[in-house]
Amino acid sequence: MSRLGAPNGSLAIALLEDDLVLRDRILVPQLADYGLPVEPLTTAAELYQRLGEAEFDIVVLDVGLPDEDGFAVTQRLRMLRPGIGVVMLTGRNDTTNRVRGLSEGADAYLTKPVEIEVLVATLQSLARRIPAGADAPAPMLKPTHWSLDPKGWRLVDPGGAAILLTKSERKFVACLLEHHDDVVDRETLARALTTEVYDFDLHRLDNLLHRLRRKVRQATDVPLPVTAVHGEGYVWVSG
Repeated sequence: MSRLGAPNGSLAIALLEDDLVLRDRILVPQLADYGLPVEPLTTAAELYQRLGEAEFDIVVLDVGLPDEDGFAVTQRLRMLRPGIGVVMLTGRNDTTNRVRGLSEGADAYLTKPVEIEVLVATLQSLARRIPAGADAPAPMLKPTHWSLDPKGWRLVDPGGAAILLTKSERKFVACLLEHHDDVVDRETLARALTTEVYDFDLHRLDNLLHRLRRKVRQATDVPLPVTAVHGEGYVWVSG
């Protein structure tokens, strides 16, 4: 597939937005004026259907969708199409949602109302960074054990299901996997997460593990093989 900036090339963009006035009367024609035709979609279900029929380089999506929130869509896109570009365009302009969006896989997080020049520049910049064939389906992984993908952002269970990790979760898992079947004390895990060990609340490790277990339960039937050892730390039990 050709990329923006290539001779006679164009960018394949899906625009997932349920505000039809904003989408069809403002964004679609303005992007077209910049030579960026987009395919307008209303629901996450429509996007998933189209992913099986067409190739997209970038998906621009809102957070507040009628059938699924944009954070969940972003996570699913990262599992289905790891190389696809994702731009969140939303009215949620608080820091918490911005950090969440970027942590869960968005390449850019823009807030409404957005200047069309800013959106176009974001799409152009992203188009230069995404690899060729970004929308190709992810290869089927069939490991016999838990593993981190080469870039470390996805935890893959023994059946091949992938769980997208945050920065802290990735460091936590990587440390436990490195010392699998051995108890890793809390201080060692704290050093893996931060350089400010003395200011680190060790109870945060319990909260991090709780969130990670819940995320794994939502993505796979295989339980996370991490056991807490009272008074010592945690151990990743190989299976």
